[in-house]
Amino acid sequence: MSVATEADLFVRGTETLVASWEEYARGAHGASVQRSPGVAVAVFPNEPERGVYNNALLERELAPAERRNAIASIETAYAKASVTSFACWVHESDEGMCRELEQRGYRLDTTTRAMGMTLDEIRPPRPEVELGPPDWAEYLRLVGVPPNFLARADPSSYHILIARLEDENVAAAMAFAFAGDCGIYNVATLDRARRRGLGTALTTLHLHNALSRGCVTASVQSTAMAERMYAAIGFRDLGLILEYVPP
Repeated sequence: MSVATEADLFVRGTETLVASWEEYARGAHGASVQRSPGVAVAVFPNEPERGVYNNALLERELAPAERRNAIASIETAYAKASVTSFACWVHESDEGMCRELEQRGYRLDTTTRAMGMTLDEIRPPRPEVELGPPDWAEYLRLVGVPPNFLARADPSSYHILIARLEDENVAAAMAFAFAGDCGIYNVATLDRARRRGLGTALTTLHLHNALSRGCVTASVQSTAMAERMYAAIGFRDLGLILEYVPP
């Protein structure tokens, strides 16, 4: 798969993202991902996941009636779960959906950049990095989530890498694979170990590992701070994801 369009990569990345939400839901009490025409709605009604995963991913290029129905599905799902704080994820190219949400009083809260690549585009060689055991609890500690987060999760569903520095675990990154795409999530480094290339090393190692497992593409939602790092590894810019929140 040496040639893939940006549209192909975006679709593969969003499918992996929703599949990861479904896996998270299996690890959280009362959670679910509800699929309706044009939208996937992650509903996490209980803490500690409630403040993290209540997001809905809207498809691009829906017709006006389909846009309205998709938003109605989001609002109904969250109202039934008594969730009032959530985000609607829209690609920046979808001007119609942006207008529809804004007319309903939704406001733009934050953005991330969708990025994707084929795994024959990995630029750095396989890195040398000291790794600790892929312990699930230690991974959760390093990424800074609350106690008992995803307490029912099956750690074998995820690929965890933990980097060590001076005999201490200081960085972590998780990968989740779906249908030949490797999603990279939660790349985190403790403050005292930053600017040493550990995030780049863990991400690159995940990609090489995914290639050896038979994956053909990779995807990530990047913060503005990390975009240059991912681009240097080989990820392509697939456009901004706009996160709208209700009034």
